[in-house]
Amino acid sequence: MLSGCISTSTPPSAPIPQPTRASAPVNSQQAQARFRQVAARVEPVAERECRRRTQGVNCDFLIRIDPDKNAPSNAYQSLDKTGRPVLTMTQALIRDVNNTDELAFVLAHEAAHHVQGHLARQAQNAAAGAVLLGGLATLAGTGANEIATAQDIGAFVGGRSYSKNFELEADKLGTIIAYNAGYNPLKGALYFARVPDPGDRFLGTHPPNAQRYYVVQATMVEIGG
Repeated sequence: MLSGCISTSTPPSAPIPQPTRASAPVNSQQAQARFRQVAARVEPVAERECRRRTQGVNCDFLIRIDPDKNAPSNAYQSLDKTGRPVLTMTQALIRDVNNTDELAFVLAHEAAHHVQGHLARQAQNAAAGAVLLGGLATLAGTGANEIATAQDIGAFVGGRSYSKNFELEADKLGTIIAYNAGYNPLKGALYFARVPDPGDRFLGTHPPNAQRYYVVQATMVEIGG
């Protein structure tokens, strides 16, 4: 569960440049130390962008490492019980990134999700989808079970309707945050070349990797980076 305005035009057909590993693989202790260093630089920039772009939003980011050592490579944004934004990265992802630029880009991307209110917007889309299909099922005279099923389907479709745009929006703002924190977003976005490409699936949650890298390139041109 994780969208500003952003161009979602078709990217060039050229593939993402293939990254080269900048250094030897790091151990867990080294990876976590690198994570804390990057988080300390990205957090104040993300907070500043959050306060500049929003009103009445909690911008006090908590950046954490998932304590589950077996959790797969992943990063995600959530809210704690008080509404504080939490950015979580698993230990596997921290070890997987090639360099601090990739690490900073992923963190900045997750922070951008919060700044742009994607969790709330996704929930609104899901609720609207549930109401729409549930209402149609009611008008069709179906039973309670069928109406409930229609609501579930509507929530699923509604929740995913704009998820690709949300990712592209977060890539654009994430590029700005990472750049302002002193990192190279183009180098950081090479991470897309090393992860499975989701393609352009109907109701998929993420856009094609090449499209995401194109957004980073376009944003860097826009900001003169």
